Amino acid sequence: MPDSPPLMQAEQIVRRFGALRANDHVDLTVLPGEAHALLGENGAGKSTLVKILYGLLQPNEGRVLWQGRPVVLPSPRAARALGIGMVFQHFSLFDNMTVAENVAVALDRAEPVSRVAARLAEVSRAYGLPLEPDREVWRLSVGERQRIEIVRCLMQDPKLLILDEPTSVLTPQEAEGLFATLARIRSEGRAVLYISHKLEEVRRLCEAATILRHGKVVARCDPRAETAASLARMMVGADVATLRAGGTGQAGPVRLAVRNLDLAPPDPHGTRLRGVSFEVAQGEILGIAGVAGNGQDELFAALSGEVPAARADIVAIDGVAVGREGINDRRRRGAAFVPEERLGHATAPQLRLSDNALVAGHATNGFVRGGILDRVRMLGWVDAVTSAFDVRKGTRDPQARALSGGNLQKFVVGREILRRPSLLVVAQPTWGVDAGAAALIRQALVDQARGGAAVLVISQDLDELIEIADRIAVIFQGRLSAAPPVAGLTREAIGLLMGGAGALAEAAA
Repeated sequence: MPDSPPLMQAEQIVRRFGALRANDHVDLTVLPGEAHALLGENGAGKSTLVKILYGLLQPNEGRVLWQGRPVVLPSPRAARALGIGMVFQHFSLFDNMTVAENVAVALDRAEPVSRVAARLAEVSRAYGLPLEPDREVWRLSVGERQRIEIVRCLMQDPKLLILDEPTSVLTPQEAEGLFATLARIRSEGRAVLYISHKLEEVRRLCEAATILRHGKVVARCDPRAETAASLARMMVGADVATLRAGGTGQAGPVRLAVRNLDLAPPDPHGTRLRGVSFEVAQGEILGIAGVAGNGQDELFAALSGEVPAARADIVAIDGVAVGREGINDRRRRGAAFVPEERLGHATAPQLRLSDNALVAGHATNGFVRGGILDRVRMLGWVDAVTSAFDVRKGTRDPQARALSGGNLQKFVVGREILRRPSLLVVAQPTWGVDAGAAALIRQALVDQARGGAAVLVISQDLDELIEIADRIAVIFQGRLSAAPPVAGLTREAIGLLMGGAGALAEAAA
């Protein structure tokens, strides 16, 4: 809508955190009915900017204009009152409450739950986002939970909807449903500010893009006139490396074998694993696809040894039964593990990187000698990971929480790969990281397999699995499908299995 006056303008926004300028004189203009992408690598300043637009942060310099009028946004409540809504990447829902109750507690004006339920049902039908107001949230799929967040936002009648990585947890079919909803929203004159690392998705949905790098606007473009490669180049300032498959991909001896794994979850809202069996051989990458909440966390815990199996022979590494062994013993056998949650599970936020290297490597890396910590060796390990995986940080040994998400992920993956494990199990390896970091991590996984390791990748990103895996299985409600070669699979077929269609769904019923 090129002739429309701006709906929202950010002018010369500066936001400082100490000596760091997260936003450095940023300008952004969004028109009514426009789908506008906000792009940039991790740490580029996207999150800071949208937090300012949503009233979570205040700028040190610059101003925000709404429909041509300067405004101050002291809180999210003030932003919502103006007509700005936001759906965050990480959901804020209470599992034990119903859909309607979750919506009711988030509305700015108190309403009886019965009235909220009626409005919710009406809005969800109108926008093609079906929800049952009386269902408890813990019973819902991740895609249904995202619908709650979007419907809750739409019930407050926003003129600008900010979406942060909205398809990162969706099946291809669910993503198509979301795209249809966004088309309906835009047809009503509402604007969408869209943050995503999926550049083909951006090209399909958006007619304008503002690209940040190191806190500054470096480009504005129509993404429909660009390629994914050219958008990535603008984001990172250089060409993003193309994945080198290398080798033949031929599998050798079995390095990880799982036989009829049945495991009750420690969390009452978790997923029970039912008869899970598979093998991963030397030199191959096995991908496990699935929508979050279908047993991925439980499977990772069973493979890493954080939760022991009922019998030792249920899990075997290089032919040795390890089902009753803990994580340190499995590491001593050449295994390495990268959990999904990089801050809190993979690393302790307040510890320095060297101490986090110790936490993961004290049993195998020689960091402890005669009961004494070898801090020189620990720091040397941090330096080696930093160099090999381009971990960008302000000091040599910062706290884990001081790194951006993408740089912390590169550290966590690199910390394990530099051990040269014979078995690598990694969950969501490129979750929420930019194109450059994703390319580096994926190449490292491929190189690890082609060097003789067995690699198991648990991921919700189908494009990622199709790009790097030799075989793909799907996990649904705690059951695992067969794992045919990638060459015979399509995204649509995998997506249907992720949603519970076909034989896998029947088996899980």
